[in-house]
Order: sequence, then C-alpha cells, then structure tokens
Amino acid sequence: MGCCKVPALNSNSPQAKATSFMMEQQGGSFSPSFRDNNTLLQSFKIVILSNKLNLLLPFGPLAILLHYYLTDNKGWVFLLSLVGITPLAERLGYATEQLAYYTGPTVGGLLNATFGNVTELIISIFALKNGMIRVVQLTLLGSILSNMLLVLGCAFFCGGLVFSRKDQVFDKFLSLLLSVNTGECGCEFRIGFDGCYGLLFPAVLHYTHSEIHAGSSELALSRFSSCIMLVAYAAYLFFQLKTQPSPYTPLTEDMNQSEETSDDDEDPEISKWEAIIWLSILTAWVSLLSGYLVDAIEGASVSWKIPISFISVILLPIVGNAAEHAGAIMFAMKDKLDLSLGVAIGSSIQISLFAVPFCVVIGWMMGAQMDLNFQLFETATLFITVIVVAFFIQEGTSNYFKGLMLILCYLIVAASFFVHEDPHQGMLLFSMKNLLCNIDV
Repeated sequence: MGCCKVPALNSNSPQAKATSFMMEQQGGSFSPSFRDNNTLLQSFKIVILSNKLNLLLPFGPLAILLHYYLTDNKGWVFLLSLVGITPLAERLGYATEQLAYYTGPTVGGLLNATFGNVTELIISIFALKNGMIRVVQLTLLGSILSNMLLVLGCAFFCGGLVFSRKDQVFDKFLSLLLSVNTGECGCEFRIGFDGCYGLLFPAVLHYTHSEIHAGSSELALSRFSSCIMLVAYAAYLFFQLKTQPSPYTPLTEDMNQSEETSDDDEDPEISKWEAIIWLSILTAWVSLLSGYLVDAIEGASVSWKIPISFISVILLPIVGNAAEHAGAIMFAMKDKLDLSLGVAIGSSIQISLFAVPFCVVIGWMMGAQMDLNFQLFETATLFITVIVVAFFIQEGTSNYFKGLMLILCYLIVAASFFVHEDPHQGMLLFSMKNLLCNIDV
C-alpha cells in the first residue's frame, strides 16, 4: 500500500496480551510445540483464509502448468498469472501494514516505500532483465495513472454513495495545497509535480533535438535526474516522518474519537516475525509468477490482438494496485478521506520519485539503457492527469460525482492507449523474438 497509518506502540504490547491470554486459557497445560503449531495455524487462517480474494491464489500454479504444457497460447498463461498475482499484491500490503505496527512511523514509512509497490518493482526488474525497457516505463506510468484516477476516483465514488446526503470533507490543508507548503497531501502534490518535472525534461530534450551528444546526453540526463529524484524522495520521507509530524496527529486523534470500539482494530493481527515470514513468502511467490507473466506479455499481445502499451499501462498496474484500491475504498466508505488520499496520492509519489528512478539506476547497473524519456504521448498524459487531479481535490471536498468523473477520465486514458501505436513496439517485439530464439538455442 502507498500510505498506511502506523500507530505508536505502547508499553502494553499486543504480543504480551496475546501470550497472556493463551496462557490463561491453556493454564500452562500445553507444550510449547503445541502452542507454536496453534500460532502457525492461526496465522495461516488470518493471512490466507480470512480474505475472499485469496480464492484466486490457485490460478498462479495453474499458470505455471500451462506455461509448460500449453506453449502455443501465451495469452492464457498471462491471464492466469495476472489473476494469480492479484491476491498476492493485496496480501503484501496487508503484511507490510502488520509489520509497520511494530516498527514505528519512521521504519514503517520505509517499509511502505519498499513493499508498498513491490509488485511493480519485481515485474519491472524482470522486464529489465529481459531487455523490455519500454514495458518497464509503461507499467510504472500506468501505476501512477491508476492510483491518481482509478483508485482515487473509486474511493470518492464509493464514499459518496455511502454518504450521499453530504459532501465528504478531508484535511483543511488540501484546499490550499496549490498555495501553501504545509499539510500532508499538499506536500505530496508538490513533490508529485517535482516527479513530473524530472520526467518532462528528457522527453523535451529528445523531441527538440537539442542534445549535445545524440542519444548519450538523454541517457546521462536521465541517470543524473534519477539520482536527484531519489534524494528528493529521501528528503520527502525525512520531512514527513521527522520534521513535520504534526499533520498526522489530528488525523490519529480524530480516528480514535470516531471509533470507540477500535481497540481491536488498532492491534496487529499477527506477530512481528510472522509478518516478516509472510512478507518473504509472498515476495518470493510474486517474483516467481512475475517471471512467467513477463515472458507471456508478447504472446498475449499477439493472441489477443491488444497493444503491448495497453497491457502495460492498464492491465498490469490494476494488479499491482490491488492493495491500494481496496484500502482507499474501505477508508472512504468509513468517511476517512484523509487516509484514502494518503493511499492513492502517496502511492503515486512512491512510484514517480522512488520506483521510476530506482529502475533507471538498476538498469544502469545491469547495463540496460533505461531512461526517463517516456515519449511525448505518455509524458503529456501524465502531466495532464496531475493537473486534473489537483483541480479536483483543491476544494477539500469530495462526492460520488467527482469520483465518477475521475473514473471516466481513466476510461478515456485506457481507450487512448488501446488505440495508441507505440513507436517502440516493433523494436520490442523484435528484441523479444531474438531473446526467445536465443533461449531455444
């Protein structure tokens, strides 16, 4: 997830409560091994069996089987891998949130930055490894667009339907986000413009043909800008978690007042080590499925007759944003628009200022020429989206009509990429065919 609430720990630890309760119930008559087995079973029930979305988990192994026994139709392998990754992405967000209860806000913020968008990062790294630079660019771009239009739009729409007789109100700072420097989401949108700023100049440099050294200047600018963007994101985390903690305080107090029975909700459901183990298992499983997913993209594009740009910008990010989507809608339906905005906008910031430059740096290490030139059509789409969303939230209120407008904007973006012919798609297909031929040899 992009931005989850990380409450401070008190001296009366939830683990201590759970241990004391178990000892009272069991009267010390059971062995430690029985208690360990009981704890593991309970953890499995909470993480796997308590979420209906996990009914999609068997599609992952099925995709792997089809990869080896149905090699002629990669479309099915891609579809099943996509469906199988969806519950894993949501559970990764859940496990990260559970672990954040034990780490405090500072480490919790870093965990969210790392695991909040780990699905997109894993898919991007596999694509970079296969030389599919364009897929990496489009997937990360699509994740930003999905969070800002689809996730936020669905949150506004669902929250507006539940509270249809009034406009939902979020943090008073949001109404002044374009003119002041304080406030959580105001800071996020300012740094969101900085992310667009970093993505804009490589494209401008390319299309104005003003490079000193054709090709190399654009790549050098992208790598330098990526390092600057990572520094900016580190400064953003430090600013929010250390220098400016005050915006979180009223939000936490308001939530505590509005939920008198929230003691159970405030406590973690699994222990710290259980959360770490589940994070490791889920990350490994996502990594495995991502390999099959990336290998099947070209085949799915050919068999379905769908542009790779549409698959990368629309289909892949919807899976990666499953946790953000569910969390933002849930918070909005509980009239917690501040948290919904933190999830949607915060995740967009993580992608634009962390995931994108991180992939450029990783590609640099791999010897791949990953740059920040997302091409003119894609860069313009991102810039317009940021401006549109900024105008939608500047009043500090939301309703189902605003949410519907954002969803319709996303549908227009999706239709645009469905009919958009990526100039690099032919080169991508050629490089992938060469890669497959080398593998066969």
